[in-house]
Amino acid sequence: MTNFPRGLFLVVFLFIQSANAENPDDSKSPNFVIFLTDDQGWGDLGCYGHPVIKSPHLDQFAKQGVRLTQCYSACSVCSPSRSSILTGRTPYRNGVWRWIPSNSIYHLRASEITIASILKKRGYDTCHVGKWHLNGKFNSTEQPQPDDHGYDHWLATQNNAAPNHLNPTNFVRNRKPVGKLSGPSSILCVEEAMDWLKNRKDKQKPFFLTVWTHEPHLPIESAEKFMKPYSAIEDEGIRQHHGNITQMDQAFGNLMNGLNQMGYENSTCVFYTSDNGPEGAGNKGRTRGSTGGLRGRKRHSHEGGIRVPGIIRWPGKIKAGSENSQPVIGSDFFATICEIVGEPIPEDRIIDGASLLPLFSGKTVEREQPLYWRNHLAPASSRVALREGDWKILGSDDLKQFEMYNIKEDWQEQKELSKVYPEQFARLKMRLIEHDQSVLADGPDWWKTEENKRPRRKNSMKKLPPGRDKTGEFDKVLGGTISATSNGYLFASDHEALALKKMDTSGASSIRIQTSYAAAKNSGITRNAAIVLSSSPNNNDSFKIGTAIGMGKHVAFPGGWQNVGLTRSAKATFQTRDEFEIVVEVDLKSRKCVARIDGTKMSFVLPETIKNISWVGFYVKDTQTEFGKLEVKTVRQ
Repeated sequence: MTNFPRGLFLVVFLFIQSANAENPDDSKSPNFVIFLTDDQGWGDLGCYGHPVIKSPHLDQFAKQGVRLTQCYSACSVCSPSRSSILTGRTPYRNGVWRWIPSNSIYHLRASEITIASILKKRGYDTCHVGKWHLNGKFNSTEQPQPDDHGYDHWLATQNNAAPNHLNPTNFVRNRKPVGKLSGPSSILCVEEAMDWLKNRKDKQKPFFLTVWTHEPHLPIESAEKFMKPYSAIEDEGIRQHHGNITQMDQAFGNLMNGLNQMGYENSTCVFYTSDNGPEGAGNKGRTRGSTGGLRGRKRHSHEGGIRVPGIIRWPGKIKAGSENSQPVIGSDFFATICEIVGEPIPEDRIIDGASLLPLFSGKTVEREQPLYWRNHLAPASSRVALREGDWKILGSDDLKQFEMYNIKEDWQEQKELSKVYPEQFARLKMRLIEHDQSVLADGPDWWKTEENKRPRRKNSMKKLPPGRDKTGEFDKVLGGTISATSNGYLFASDHEALALKKMDTSGASSIRIQTSYAAAKNSGITRNAAIVLSSSPNNNDSFKIGTAIGMGKHVAFPGGWQNVGLTRSAKATFQTRDEFEIVVEVDLKSRKCVARIDGTKMSFVLPETIKNISWVGFYVKDTQTEFGKLEVKTVRQ
């Protein structure tokens, strides 16, 4: 054997070790993509049984990987679900306990460990494109942004694409607004991701990419070519919704084709899922998402609110064309990726998700923590839920009312079994109460504060900026522009906006207000329009009565949009382009109100924040609305 100097041997050994550290074994460093849609129901794809929706790219993708038949989001609203995907922790632990309004205090804290930050430290390039919705103060130094959570590159919006999914104007790239873009938002996001991949300095480095689409969340707007497959359908709302799914499917197909062309297909593990179930009642407007027969929808703790599509492809590691019925939840992605790359699970906090690697090989996933949900917007009687095995229990907000189901035998949750299986019910009830207490004790106390208790007296929104009055008829305009039309007014805003007139109600016993509102022509849909009663000319101290079209409801609420429906809401049947007639009568002594909107009646008492009615006017949010003349009559005795 030839003599080898020991010093030189040591140098060569250290060089090899250093090279291995910088270029880890490919089997331990695959690429990862998490593709997340918004408000997509469990039944909203061809491969999940939808008889009409065209989703050829995702149907093909399902044939290449495993289709999960019991995949869950971590919450039935968006921000919490997203936080769990990145942290592996149930939302009330990581602090993102609710959907996050713009400018609010809520955010994914810098103390949380995200999978993006873990992979970045392991040498991965990281990128996020699409909806973010993990902070209230977006693109601000006051709260963490995507780059504070491990992303090298990002192109994102705080919440929804504005004014809708076509030609959005509110994207920010690496803390710099980019202005108006041309095309559907999901396709634009994929183009950004492909450009980022192509322009990386070292294309041999593994990457982590999150693509979070706006589709099919409101405000839905689909390019004409994606609605063509549904041209025979008369209902414009259905064409728009189904076209929105097909639009998103095309974006997904573009992404998969791009990965293939760049040679990444076989070295990339791709996760596909949705953040929660479908919006609205599903029978009018553009909120036509399908739960596939499941009970409940978005905001519900029943299956229709939390069970979502789930498909995973990892060539050579997952059997192509397979199907698995094990319960899986979004927080599992964190633990799964950690195990794949050999990263220890953080020991200084509870990680609720479990690794799915056993599922990939047909084995059973082992869980230390049960599947658990809590949603502040769910019906009060079923706000909390827990699942173990085939059994699921739901509890009221105060954990005094319960329902229990066997999901394997009754996936539509029609047979309540607490009295049929009392021992099983007693065990699950205790398990839910104990687990709920431990979760609520673990995270920040944002949800406990007086500011967040119902009913809220004020919201946490910043003051609306000055608006423009082109009519000269309003004493105060905030957040938007109001101009005259032949029949009344056009009120437009990308955010919340008020147009108010000063009123003299001294000595009045009652007040009657009447007007109408409808979508401005060629402006998409009227999403939110209302009349305003206020004791002072600002958003926080005002009271709104009107229509939340995307929700299929007429509503009454104090303060900003985050409180929508807080005082009263009433479901109604209407089309998105209908004209609404509204009459509101207020007894100023008893503070009792009666509102009638196209035959729907709502009765309620004014909140304490409205000391008197000194201002009346119009309210819009993210829309262009045509209002009729404002008729105000006071009765003095």
